[in-house]
Amino acid sequence: MLTILGFGMVSCFMCLIMSKRLSALLALIIVPIVFAVIGGFAADMGPMMLDGIKKLAPTGVMLMFAILYFGVMIDAGLFDPVVHAILRVVKGDPLRVLVGTALLTLFVGLDGDGSTTYMIAISAFLPLYRRLGLNVLMLACIVMLAVGVMNLTPWGGPLARAASALHVEPSEVFVPMIPAILFGAAAVVLLAALFGLRERARVGVLELKDSDHDVQVIDEHRNIRRPKLLWVNAGLTLALMTVLVMGVLPLPVLFMIGFAAALLINYPDLQMQRERIAAYADSILAVVSLIFAAGIFTGILGGTGMVEAMAKSFLDVLPPELGPYLAVITALASLPFTFFMSNDAFYFGILPVIAKVAAEYGFTAAEMARASLVGQPVHLLSPLVASTYLLLGLVKVEFGEHQRYTLGWATLVCLAIMAGAIATGAFPLYRG
Repeated sequence: MLTILGFGMVSCFMCLIMSKRLSALLALIIVPIVFAVIGGFAADMGPMMLDGIKKLAPTGVMLMFAILYFGVMIDAGLFDPVVHAILRVVKGDPLRVLVGTALLTLFVGLDGDGSTTYMIAISAFLPLYRRLGLNVLMLACIVMLAVGVMNLTPWGGPLARAASALHVEPSEVFVPMIPAILFGAAAVVLLAALFGLRERARVGVLELKDSDHDVQVIDEHRNIRRPKLLWVNAGLTLALMTVLVMGVLPLPVLFMIGFAAALLINYPDLQMQRERIAAYADSILAVVSLIFAAGIFTGILGGTGMVEAMAKSFLDVLPPELGPYLAVITALASLPFTFFMSNDAFYFGILPVIAKVAAEYGFTAAEMARASLVGQPVHLLSPLVASTYLLLGLVKVEFGEHQRYTLGWATLVCLAIMAGAIATGAFPLYRG
């Protein structure tokens, strides 16, 4: 019964948002409540929903202050030199623009935080895409897939969860996965080149001067630019990224402190501070409201036991002859499972159960942890991933439209990661 409810709830939710019958915000709230009532959990819904909201609250705070911090940096002009440097290299060639998008996002994504990477990459490239008339769906697709690949670092989140759930050292999981990560990165760059060739055939190569972009990006906001504070802002951002990677303080606290310092340095006038905060209010409300709504969804999904039931049903229908292929099966299963549920639910709820069964066939815990990471590029397409709403808010693309466009390409990148992992021995195709 719980399995049917779980898959029914997720399927209903996905159908509603992909068909645009409900917004993601309303669907995240209404659908789980309806299915919880159907399942007889009405009396216990309150604590479940609050528990889900509490778990996502730090993410909501982090995103709120990350938007504020990078909003200040963008307004102050920190990324203007980056944009101009990109213009000088890519000029008006769509192929260079798309490949440059992939390379810059892969580089910036080394910090392991999708939200900050989205802010930096989109702020640098979106004006250029608009100026050249390129498809912004391609921008969202390439940036998200690059983040999905670079999210496999130990400080990215999923790997740490998998290692913790199976009680293995993160380095034991990560080091053998490095070649597979490079396979995934190469797949993203090749996809960007394919997109670039398509766009070159569609719009051609345009003659573009720096001044074209200067007028569009800088002149409109000249009164809030702070070019004299460029190196101060760069130093502050570098320091923030350094302590972020070092884990000196929790991410929400780091961004709160960083925002306070950035606002005080760039806009000491109280009225200007109010104006800048008000300017970011729409983006903050759109993203943070969805995060807390997702808390209701995950709270009910986990609190009712639907997640565990879905996992056990998967194992119950697994024929014994497929046991030697459990690593590959886990890798493939990570695509839909991490799409339908949170990383926490998959890595802490399902992975230990699968790994326990796999151990009977000779698979090590580290191998199963590596296999479970393959689906991360698809995971970022899940409506339960908060940072994806930030990405789509920045490029102004509908969630369902982005899913339809990107899902197939994300699956190919996942398969490239899996192929690299099998080829280099991160986990075996077959364990006899």
